[in-house]
Formats: sequence, C-alpha cells, structure tokens
Amino acid sequence: MPGARRLDLLDEDAYHPFLADPALLAEELRTIPEGGWVVLDEVQRLPALLNTVHRFIEERQARFALCGSSARKLKREGTNLLAGRALRLEMLQFLPEELGPDFSLEAALAHGSLPVIWTSPSRREALAAYARMYLREEIQAEAAVRSLPGFARFLPIAALFHAQVLNASSLARDAGVSRTTLLGYLEVLEDTLVAFRLPAFEARLRVCERKHPKLYLFDVGVVRALKGHLSDRPAPKEKGALFEGWVASLLRAYGHHRGLFEDWAYWAPAESRTTEVDSLLRRGREFLAVEAKVGRAPTGDDLAGLRAIRDLKGLVRRVLVCTAERARKTEDGIDVLPAARFAELLRAGRLWP
Repeated sequence: MPGARRLDLLDEDAYHPFLADPALLAEELRTIPEGGWVVLDEVQRLPALLNTVHRFIEERQARFALCGSSARKLKREGTNLLAGRALRLEMLQFLPEELGPDFSLEAALAHGSLPVIWTSPSRREALAAYARMYLREEIQAEAAVRSLPGFARFLPIAALFHAQVLNASSLARDAGVSRTTLLGYLEVLEDTLVAFRLPAFEARLRVCERKHPKLYLFDVGVVRALKGHLSDRPAPKEKGALFEGWVASLLRAYGHHRGLFEDWAYWAPAESRTTEVDSLLRRGREFLAVEAKVGRAPTGDDLAGLRAIRDLKGLVRRVLVCTAERARKTEDGIDVLPAARFAELLRAGRLWP
C-alpha cells in the first residue's frame, strides 16, 4: 500500500503514548487525506483504538489494514469488532506458487513454510526461536493461561496429536491436566491462530460418522519445533502426518483466499477405526474427496478411504495426493496426483472437475 500511514504498536515508542491517551489516534488520523490508507499493526495490544477506527471509517471513509496475531484479547475485552465493516483475512504460510522455483517439498516438510522461517539463514534456529517467542510474547504477555509451565508441557503433546482425531479426554490424560483445562488450552491455540480443528462430516447416511474433530497445527515446521525435532530431514515415521498437514494447509489457504470450497470436514464411518478420508470439500451440492499419503506407489490400503466413500451422494471427484512422479487414474476412477501437480491444479483453480 504505497503512501499508507503505518502505526506499529509493537514499537514501544508508538505504543505507550496511545496507551496513556487513546485519543491521540484521532489526532494522528486527522492528518491523513480522506479515503487514505492506514496500517495499524499489532492492534490486539490496544483494542480500545478500534472505536476511533470505526468512527473514521464512518466519517472520513478512511481505509484500514488492521493486523494482529491473536483474536483472544479482542474477544475477551468485548472489543468493537467493526460490525461487518471489515473483512477478516488470515496471513498464512508461503504457497508453492509464491516460492516458485525455490519451493522444495522436502524443505517444506522439514521446516514448514512460514515467511520468517523460510527466509532465515538458519531455519532450525529460527524455528526454535519462534516456539520460544510464541510462549513469551503471545501466551505470557497476554496472561492467556494460569500456568505457563503447564501450557509449555502441553504444547509438545498437542504437536504429537497433529493430523489425528482429537479425543479431548485422552489428550488431557497425556498432558496431565483436567479436561476443562485442556479445552481451554485448545481454545488458546485456536485464538492465537496456531491450530485449528477440522470437524467430522455429518450426513444422513446409512452409517454414523464420528463426532470427534481432527487437530491440525497451522504449519508443519511449528509441529516439529514444538516436538523438538529440528533435523533437516524428517524421520520416515514423521512424514505421514507432516505431509497430511501440508496438504491440509494448502486446502485451508485456497479455501480462505480463493473460495475453493464452502464447507470442509473429514470423513470416517463409525464402524471402522482405520478407514477415513482426510478432507471432504463441499461446494454447493457437490463433494470432492482428498486423501494425502506419503509414497511413490500407493497401495490398496492408501486408497481404502476413497473407495469406501464412493457412494456418497454428490461426490464428483476422488483425489489421492502423494509423492509419486506422475499422475494417473485408477481403474475405479481415483485420481492419483503428485504433490506438485496437486499444487498446480489448486493454483489454476482446476481441482474441481
């Protein structure tokens, strides 16, 4: 935004005057031409400023880019959230199309795709620092939890549940906390945009669907950092969950920014503990099923979920994303796509048939 006025509340020299007198923002904004742009960064540090933002949108048609890393403080303080006058966009990790020839799936699975990590001269050190900063700046600074040591012990356990169906009682036992405390911790992860829960698909089918959601951390590099796994090559046993999480992050990004789908869930029949489909996307009355598996030669077990879901009404395509070198179609109509080809179809808007 060339010519925009930028106010960074992470800068203590800017933060403290507004903290002492929020009315100073109005004086600052009066110097900006009508219809001009203002970037207000780390707005969650001073939610009271949003009342002035609201007024200048109404009275002077000012345009704002309001940036922040957590919605928790805004919600907790009953902040003016601009009542439909603002669009919410999430700044997610780099996509393969943004990195172009610099993209490497191996590097993305090892260190994730966050801009601050990808551009660092030492991605391992940057990831370790990111995990420490998250605890210090997001959790401790906002007093988001009563026990910071307890939350710190919970984080690596949550990372172990990445890309798994989430049973809150089981996770609470593993973390050594009550179920109520555990649910509060999960809410903190979501409010600080570090994790999201993917619900189970529910429909009037002949079988009952599971009700527990799946848990995903927003970036696979952060998953590894929280577990203390910072090697340049993920271990084979890590790759399955990391690859599934990476595919989920692509779907989330294209769903958020380009309207790839209207609704998103995972699918699993109740009578099976092993059969599932990672992602079931809905657009109108049509469904698209996506499964992610590491491997160059998918097996029958890899395709089991996509075969089990084939009778779902409205299902128009079944896709297995893998690390094979070339695309092909199985005899029963499943598209087997290399990760690079899958990313190309997302970029071109041609994943749906």
